[in-house]
Amino acid sequence: MSITLSVGRRRRHLRPTMAVALGFLGVIAAGTALLAAPWSSASGAGTPLSDALFTATSATCLTGLITVDTATHWSAAGQVTIMAMIQLGGLGFMTMASLMALLVGGRMGLRRRLGATAEGRGLDLGDVAWVVRATVLFTLVVELLVALVLTVRFHAGYGYGWGRAAWEGAFHAISGFNNAGFALYTDNVIGFAADAWVLLPLAFALMIGGIGFPVLLEVARRFRAGFDGRPRRRWSLTARFTLIGTAILVPAGTAMVALGEWDGALGHLGSSPIRLLNAFFAGVSPRTAGFNAVDYADFHPSTLLGTDILMFIGGGSGGTAGGVKITTAAVLVAAIIAEVRGDDTVISHGRRLGGRVVRQSLAVLAAALALVVGATMALLILAPQFTSDQVLFEVVSAFATVGLSTGITAQLPVAAQLILVVLMFAGRVGPLALAAALAARSRGRQYDYPEERPFIG
Repeated sequence: MSITLSVGRRRRHLRPTMAVALGFLGVIAAGTALLAAPWSSASGAGTPLSDALFTATSATCLTGLITVDTATHWSAAGQVTIMAMIQLGGLGFMTMASLMALLVGGRMGLRRRLGATAEGRGLDLGDVAWVVRATVLFTLVVELLVALVLTVRFHAGYGYGWGRAAWEGAFHAISGFNNAGFALYTDNVIGFAADAWVLLPLAFALMIGGIGFPVLLEVARRFRAGFDGRPRRRWSLTARFTLIGTAILVPAGTAMVALGEWDGALGHLGSSPIRLLNAFFAGVSPRTAGFNAVDYADFHPSTLLGTDILMFIGGGSGGTAGGVKITTAAVLVAAIIAEVRGDDTVISHGRRLGGRVVRQSLAVLAAALALVVGATMALLILAPQFTSDQVLFEVVSAFATVGLSTGITAQLPVAAQLILVVLMFAGRVGPLALAAALAARSRGRQYDYPEERPFIG
């Protein structure tokens, strides 16, 4: 499926993935111009173009890395601009990712489309408008609920006036659900490290946004079928992988931070319940929200490496999270298990995974690793004063659109910051575009070559 543009007598076909990339670039360009304007800064002076571009890219790509302090550098107009870009970036990505199955499905044969529909994975052409409306409505409802909780907490717990409480509640709810990680405080949300009424709603928002609308829609349909007495359809592998992967990674991340930082970065928090709360928040946030209630600069290198892995994997497909996605990791794990067992086919939950799916997952992983390794080497050359742990953390955070930092972003040279800009854009649009392009390819070769087995290992 493609979008046709008429230019005189010539017709040019713009693929959906290219349209998504151009849309994001348009939002970034407009946001850069607005943020560079004098009225967007608290001082009334124009913001340097490099800082405006970095912030606009970070907001639109739902990352959260910053080169200037969001709380003090930007005026109210600048903060509203950032919030608008976060919302546009989140809605745009969720909508396009939710519809990508439909766009790719248009190239499927009838039998495969009927099979996908029978499993609750298919979308009809008439569902396009409904999916868009449902995605927008779902986003706004979750953001409104989280904003209400935060508004009441800011007003009752911290004495904010209703206007300020509502503004901060709305900003952080939008930033949380869209996994952006921007906060209106210089220390992000470290000041709320002991407040479960702030951290838990944010954790809920980022987890729901990171799971993805397609999976949540499938969950809702199963519950509705149970209440209506209708037979429930079989879980799709996408939903199984996403839900099971989330159920594994959340407690694993919590345990990793708790064991590694109980007497370290969490040591100053005092009571065990508060430490456990922050271990949970620090285990959830890397997938991929970017909020931090503790200082990641104080983390042990081993905990930073574990956080790198969580950021790199990311969240669910069709959500606001970044990374290579849980489904990609799950397919590769299933392939490894099949190879270890000596199976000829990759089987998971009673379903066979085709060889193309495995190869597509390997392609996404290889491309992601190439970007991360290349950017890490470049930053180590451009900023040799920082350790490899710090640089790798920053690079993975940018690529996975997380936004967590050890505090070196603003200290990097402009050339290094521009590399992070490219990484944020590639990390937001790249995996989706690459996966869709690979899935939509039609095999034109009608012959094969003799098989030969090279030595492996």
